[in-house]
Amino acid sequence: MGIKERQERDREAVGRSILDAARELFVAEGFQNVSIRKIAERIEYSPAAIYGYFPSKDDIFFALAEEGLRLLGDPSTVGLNPQLKETAPLERVRAVFWRLYEFSREQPQYFALIFVDRSVPRISREYERFAFARDRKQHIIAALQACVDAGELPKTLDTAVAMRTLMVGVLGVAVLHLSDRLGPGEDPDLLAADVLNLTLAGLRSGVVLQSSGLVECPLEIQPVADAQAS
Repeated sequence: MGIKERQERDREAVGRSILDAARELFVAEGFQNVSIRKIAERIEYSPAAIYGYFPSKDDIFFALAEEGLRLLGDPSTVGLNPQLKETAPLERVRAVFWRLYEFSREQPQYFALIFVDRSVPRISREYERFAFARDRKQHIIAALQACVDAGELPKTLDTAVAMRTLMVGVLGVAVLHLSDRLGPGEDPDLLAADVLNLTLAGLRSGVVLQSSGLVECPLEIQPVADAQAS
């Protein structure tokens, strides 16, 4: 290995240690309560050294948020799963939202940072960087529309609101579990399955959805000034 390759590997290792330390501190103490100095102390580096990797604490969050959202996976690939390839469209939708719940179990720190901590910066500040996340939501809406086209869901269904309803239900169980708010002996997996099944059954029955308008996570909404400039 040459000097340049070794330097690059060492730089990547330091960057990784910064992100890991920051993720743990952000989740344990809350984003707004963690300083660059505190992250530096955790990895035994100087604050100035960290600024050589990330210009600000917000940039550290954006890097972690991008990692987490990519770990969540791409809903458009669900149909490539051999077990789901020949299933009905509604079962593929179910798998997409179950994956969101599984993410909360497999990556609780990323989940808490992205979906729970209210003090983190809006990812809309890096609007183009997180375009992939918005594209994934469009894939989910398209998957719900495929269910409508196949006759599995009513033609009057607002698919964007349906997506939001399904997401909120699954996220609610995940947050209850993450914050230890479930009852003694209560199985979060079974509760998540019940919530998902009940919501899908309600949508299939033609229940009227009363909510409308905002269907995006507040963290992802493009600021008005940015939207007008684009």
